[in-house]
Amino acid sequence: MVLAKEYRVVLPCSVDEYQVGQLYSVAEASKNETGGGEGIQVLCNEPYQIEEETGQFTHKIYHLQSKVPSFIRMLAPEGSLTFHEKAWNAFPYCRTVITNEYMKDSFFVKIETWHKPDMGNNDNVHGLDAEKYKEVEIVNIDIADRTQVHTSDYKTEEDPALFHSEKVDRGPLTPDWKKELASDSEKPHMCAYKLVTVYFKWWGLQNKVESLIHKQERRIFTNFHRQLFCWIDHWIDLNMDDIRRMEEETQKELEEMRRKGQVRGTSAAKES
Repeated sequence: MVLAKEYRVVLPCSVDEYQVGQLYSVAEASKNETGGGEGIQVLCNEPYQIEEETGQFTHKIYHLQSKVPSFIRMLAPEGSLTFHEKAWNAFPYCRTVITNEYMKDSFFVKIETWHKPDMGNNDNVHGLDAEKYKEVEIVNIDIADRTQVHTSDYKTEEDPALFHSEKVDRGPLTPDWKKELASDSEKPHMCAYKLVTVYFKWWGLQNKVESLIHKQERRIFTNFHRQLFCWIDHWIDLNMDDIRRMEEETQKELEEMRRKGQVRGTSAAKES
């Protein structure tokens, strides 16, 4: 069985603003997750074209030996906890596929995202078959709700309920920020609709691991978009040329950081 959920993340920025903010935040977050032999290795970052679809293709390797739960480390052979992420960013549509060479066809995570200029109130933006869509669980993420944040992940400087942007005068976000945003069509707003499909075929572990992966994806989406909003003053004046230069620099930095220091960033090691 394949477990699919659609995560909806509403943000107080426009779709065009988000395109730059997303790429900036991916680069910064990657550095926060890399060190001590683990983290993110960028193999490829280049333009692509598949028929009428054009965009940016990236191929990354995630080295996660100590960041997975202990029951997985006990079962996984040495060197098997590296995951390949291939992403096709044809913004406003993005598609990401995560695989593992050891698990081969018995494991994948697919993330399909549409970025829409709405408040997250549209159903089936991915155009699934009606019967299939009935099986998809809808999960709404509120970036200003601290109760949705893992205790060990919380940082005051990454809290949209506390942050105020000096450059664009947005925030702090109140408990009713979505209602306030919806009542004023002139204010920038958008929603990332992220359809996540998880498949893990291992007798006795399938349901547990698929649920764990979804739990971690929700955690990642929550933390990432809180950061994106709170970093807005760093990226709001950038353009795509700035971003591509930054990505080149980040690729080199990650390679250096992965070889040095201590393991950094988010870990699911204590999850069970």
